[in-house]
Amino acid sequence: MTEATRPTPGAPCWVSLLVHGVDASKKFYGALFGWEFAPGPDSLGPYVRALIDGKEVAGIGRRPIGRRLPVAWTTYMATENADATAEAIRSACGTVGVGPLDAGDAGRLIIGSDPGGAIFGVWQPRAYQGTAKYGTHGTPTWNALLTSRTSAVSKFYQAVFGYDAEVSDAGLDQVTLRLDGRPVAGLHGVGQDLSPDRGSYWMTFFEVEDTDETTRRVVELGGQVVRPPRERARGRLATVADPEGAVFTIVRSADR
Repeated sequence: MTEATRPTPGAPCWVSLLVHGVDASKKFYGALFGWEFAPGPDSLGPYVRALIDGKEVAGIGRRPIGRRLPVAWTTYMATENADATAEAIRSACGTVGVGPLDAGDAGRLIIGSDPGGAIFGVWQPRAYQGTAKYGTHGTPTWNALLTSRTSAVSKFYQAVFGYDAEVSDAGLDQVTLRLDGRPVAGLHGVGQDLSPDRGSYWMTFFEVEDTDETTRRVVELGGQVVRPPRERARGRLATVADPEGAVFTIVRSADR
């Protein structure tokens, strides 16, 4: 179990969920992950920070009226200058949909999309550095982009965030994004398996003590199983959805 310091520019540093019903989502995730909640910046509407042992791990907010944002978990990458990153996104053929704007005194944010249409966030921290706890039940542990082909977006993320890209040598369309030699995120090309209704999207992985038991708990709390528990190199994982349909992955890491 670790606690985070100031995030490295380009590294995923926060995950945030936009929903119709904040209170109902607090009840679901509180029961599933043991989260407690505290008020957060409300620049985009009502917003709460999820806490474990008093440390921020994620955010939940209400979908802004009039903005076409999905009910989905959004991965945020750290930056030292949100305005410069916004220009880099546009220069690399991405789109800036929201911001740059101030989230009170907490920081400055962007919500954008890559050339494949996947939505992501950018966070320039001030008062809040981002996720402050890792390695225990209910904390984010990995972020991966699911897209049709990685070649279409890999160069975009390298150009905007300065990643080094390591292409899989196992015959799979997978790319590991690295900063200073450290893996920070993944790109997965799934070809025809990508839903045409949803398109490309970033997937948030949460650490759990027991994948099978947590999967059962998701269903008890009104969610659903998208892909049942299975063994992978990262550990035993399952893909699930909350009662509003936001998809995420739970995993007991192989190194635990």
